[in-house]
Order: sequence, then C-alpha cells, then structure tokens
Amino acid sequence: MVKVRIWDWPTRLFHWGLVLAIVGMVVTGQTGQMVWHFRLGQAVLALLLFRLIWGLVGGHWSRFARFAIAPSAVLAYWRGQREGGPGHSPAGALATLGLLSWLGLQVLSGMMADDEIAFAGPLTAMVPSDWVHRMTAWHKGPGKLVLLGLVLLHLGAIIWYARRKGQRLTPAMLHGDKHLPAPVPASADGPVQWLLALLVLGASVAAVRWVFALGGY
Repeated sequence: MVKVRIWDWPTRLFHWGLVLAIVGMVVTGQTGQMVWHFRLGQAVLALLLFRLIWGLVGGHWSRFARFAIAPSAVLAYWRGQREGGPGHSPAGALATLGLLSWLGLQVLSGMMADDEIAFAGPLTAMVPSDWVHRMTAWHKGPGKLVLLGLVLLHLGAIIWYARRKGQRLTPAMLHGDKHLPAPVPASADGPVQWLLALLVLGASVAAVRWVFALGGY
C-alpha cells in the first residue's frame, strides 16, 4: 500500500469550516438568532466562492476536472463495473456538487429574503417584492428541508461506505492521506498552495463584503 496525499490542507479546512457554518446556521435559524444567522450566511457564501475557485486551481483531487460525474461513470460505479478512485467516487462527486449547488441556492434565497422584523437580505431592494415573498417562503420552507435532507444523505453515505464497503472516508478528510494499492498523482500541499489558498479566500471574502455593501450592510 502506498500513502498518497489526496486532500490538501485548504480543502480540508474548507470542508470542516463549512460543516461548522451549516450547523451554526441551522441552530441560529431555528432559535431566531438572526444576527449570527446573517453572519454565518456571509461565511458560507465566502466558503462556497472559495471552493468554486479552488476547484479550478487547488490540489489535484480537489479540482472539478477530477470529478467523474458523467452519467455513464455514475451508472458503472453503482453497477460495480468501476472503482471509486482515489478522490471522490462518481456518486460521491455528484453528491458533493449537488450539496454545494443547493447550499448556494439556499444562501442566494436568503439574500433575497425579508423576515419583516429586523433583517432583510442585501438583494431585497434589487428584486420585485413578489420575489422577496417567494424567496422568503422558499428559504424558510422547501429550501431548508431539502438542504437538511442532502446533509443527512451525505452522513448516511459516510456510514454506508464504512459498514458495507469498509471504506472510512472521514480520516482522509482529517489528515489528508489515503493508503492505495498503487501510486497515483498526489495533491500538492505546501506553503505555495497555502499562500494561494489565503489569497483566494481573501478575494472571496472581499467579494462577499462588496455584495453585502451594495445592500447597505
């Protein structure tokens, strides 16, 4: 077995940062702590922008180009005709993109939502009032429920892989390495990549702050 760096530090920090932010958003949303819910929404948006860029310039296995999401690849994987691969399996890659995309839609709907009490999203003044009502209802209702379902599905998949396939996915997202039967390209994970990640994160945060500033925040 060969130990290979699959997940670089920026990818792992993004993953766990997003986990904490989602948990925080659910808790603050359910308990009415809208100030923190608002702040965490900005953090999630910045993280999603970071991941979008990092999917183009990040570590080898973090790049979207390595995601085998063609229908034929996903079908072959479920039929047992294709191996999962060092990074995301075809099904895992599809689920990851689905979760991130839905989370992005949920954040976008929150930016157009208005609780009619104290907080309104930064885009509410830029869209028609009927859209504000629709997005508010969506954000609090179907959007949230589907997102929670996708998160539970993600957790269920981790448990299923561990019990049915003997593959523990969480440790690799902690230390970054996988033990593989043959060498594969490793993800670069050093000071140069960390500096690049900081620049990408800084640009993502600045972009989010600029958007919210347009709404008067």
